Amino acid sequence: MVEQDYYELLGVQRGADDAAIKAAYRRLAKEHHPDRHNGCSDKEAHFKAINEAYDVLKDPQKRAAYDRFGKAAFQNGGGGGDPFAEAGFNGFSDIFSTIFGEFMDPRAQQNAARGADLRYDLDLSLEESFTGVEKTITIQAMSKCEPCHGTGCTKADRCASTCQTCGGMGKVRAQQGFFVVERGCPTCRGAGEVITDPCPNCHGEGRALGQRKLAVKIPAGVDEGTRIRVASEGEAGVRGAGSGDLYLFVHMKRHPIYAREGTTLIADCPVSFTTAALGGSISLPGIDGKPVEMKIPAGLQSGEQLRHRGAGMSVLNGRGRGDMVARILVETPTKMSSKQKKLLEEFRGTETGEECPAAKSFFTRAREMFGG
Repeated sequence: MVEQDYYELLGVQRGADDAAIKAAYRRLAKEHHPDRHNGCSDKEAHFKAINEAYDVLKDPQKRAAYDRFGKAAFQNGGGGGDPFAEAGFNGFSDIFSTIFGEFMDPRAQQNAARGADLRYDLDLSLEESFTGVEKTITIQAMSKCEPCHGTGCTKADRCASTCQTCGGMGKVRAQQGFFVVERGCPTCRGAGEVITDPCPNCHGEGRALGQRKLAVKIPAGVDEGTRIRVASEGEAGVRGAGSGDLYLFVHMKRHPIYAREGTTLIADCPVSFTTAALGGSISLPGIDGKPVEMKIPAGLQSGEQLRHRGAGMSVLNGRGRGDMVARILVETPTKMSSKQKKLLEEFRGTETGEECPAAKSFFTRAREMFGG
């Protein structure tokens, strides 16, 4: 019996996207659901086939395997099944290792014992980000064992012998249904050798948990979420194998005045209503320590912004600086002397409505709505 292609079952092209596959499945599942056909066995079988097709095509990994190998990719010893669950795959890394294993670099044996990468979350002030800074951080991780100098042996002389499980290859193969799976040797952990006289401090691993300090340079212009890679400063590898990398993740501390959007610095600046009406100037402390002067034009409204070019943050891995933006917030006075109140009353007595055209326009439209 010829088995129908999954794409044909759902009525979609091989290059169809996820949305098209989902839409086709929903339409067909509703059309062929057994409850709509009084338990018809043929309809029930077709309904199951539709579900089987959708279960494969909705999963990117299963779909890729199906596109390459067809249904054979899901057979384990002649029976159906999920190759990723039954064969113990972890994504496609095992498949690629199997297909391309013969062409791998000879150093793969060494890489199997490579140390893990490390993550360090680094808090910086806005000023430190602007100038760049060198920080000394403390890392607690697996480091090279000092007593055995990373060899894993009690004595300085060589004390390793070829692993009998993998024959010194550092990896073993096993048949898993359709695939041949290649993994690191569980006995020697990919090293190809076993220690016969292990160091008591590291138990033959050539590394031990320790604490070390490291000076790292942070470039100017880094922002929240910036990731910095420090090569070979992660965990030490097993018995002299390569070290992993250290990744610094930058987090910015809150600044008392400025918010940051990329290279732009933004400050909310309250000004008196007389300054907004008559004009004036404000002075802000620059991120570089120099004051930034901004002129306020007469009649400036609350929420309007003033921009000073080149007074913002440094550009990461580039030249120049961003801008500084002052977001004006007009403040209404809440504490006034009798004289000030009297002067304001005199001013109100001279108002014609033309002084505030936006307010005049709004209330004119409001009156027209109610036939005023």
